[in-house]
Amino acid sequence: MALNHQEPDYIPSDLGSTVMSSLNIVAYRNLRNHLGFPETNIRIADTVQQLVDVDDDIRNYFSVDVSGVRPKNSAATSRIEIKEDMPNYRYFYDEWGIGWKMPKIDGLYYDVFNHPLRGDFSPADLARYSWPDPTDPARFVGVREQVRKSVEDEHRAVIIGGLCAGFVEMAGWMRGYEDYLIDFASNTAFLEAFFDKILELKMAYWDKMLAEVGDLVTAVLESDDMGSQNNLLFSPRAYRKYVKPRHQQLYSYIKSKTRAKVFLHSCGAIRSIIPDLIEAGVDILNPVQVSAAGMNSRELKQDFGKDISFWGGGIDTQYVLGNGTIQQVKDEVRRRIDDLAPGGGFIFATVHAIQGNVPPENVVAVWETLHEYGKYPSTR
Repeated sequence: MALNHQEPDYIPSDLGSTVMSSLNIVAYRNLRNHLGFPETNIRIADTVQQLVDVDDDIRNYFSVDVSGVRPKNSAATSRIEIKEDMPNYRYFYDEWGIGWKMPKIDGLYYDVFNHPLRGDFSPADLARYSWPDPTDPARFVGVREQVRKSVEDEHRAVIIGGLCAGFVEMAGWMRGYEDYLIDFASNTAFLEAFFDKILELKMAYWDKMLAEVGDLVTAVLESDDMGSQNNLLFSPRAYRKYVKPRHQQLYSYIKSKTRAKVFLHSCGAIRSIIPDLIEAGVDILNPVQVSAAGMNSRELKQDFGKDISFWGGGIDTQYVLGNGTIQQVKDEVRRRIDDLAPGGGFIFATVHAIQGNVPPENVVAVWETLHEYGKYPSTR
């Protein structure tokens, strides 16, 4: 009902169905200890950001309505090999050839240090690159049973993860940020060839994945970070010329395979292209970074709430969640519910993942306030 812009009996919530709604491992350990939950073998869902697979006991405690299923790596890279032979850092290479490193002392997440397509590359070079196999059977082992269990046994909606990050993010990681931003201005033939290759791989993956679970899932996850704190990373004109046509083609293809909604994660100040995202076929916007320029939650709801659902925006994680008092956290949650909940089209989640510095008391206060205040029609 919420995703169809209707008001259900309460606001549905998400904690951990995607890595963007999960917790850093430090925050997760602290939360489990604070609640008195037993020690468990914590599973890492995202090595780079050190984000966890949220266990069923926590999801049940907070009455979470959504589960997430992520594909596995290909058989060729079935397990990430963390190496220790770099001074002061541990590091790994992912299946795309991107290198990531994290400080050995007090490291909280990995940063990019190796961009495999950095420098002077031509469209012809892309054909010679060793791309991962998007349809490797190893990616899909057990996926349907996971989805079926969540839907039929746990009565949760399911969001299914994609092959990789979006066109723009993959360009930044594989080219390096300087090269890929210059590509928008002076190397557009390569940029478009790169985007087309990522599109080809994504469509092959979704063809296989949606043949497996397209009849069961509620939402299909794509991600493409395009915003900084204050603006887009490139002009709206550049988005419309180079990125939007690929978004449109990809989302149209997905919708030809499933009735599930298209979920797009894009951080930052992206208000100027939200109408374009809607035209391209985005049904759900995440994380709704309310602290970024132009991302006022009340104005977003007023201007776009009839055409797109907001998944996130429930509390500002950049400032309030980690640094605010419990009362400030509660006040913030109530404010965002007032802004985003009326008329449906709202799935409550934090603005991106909960970082390692967030006090567990503040996490508990978020969901206590949601359960107290997030019932229709009393949300208005």
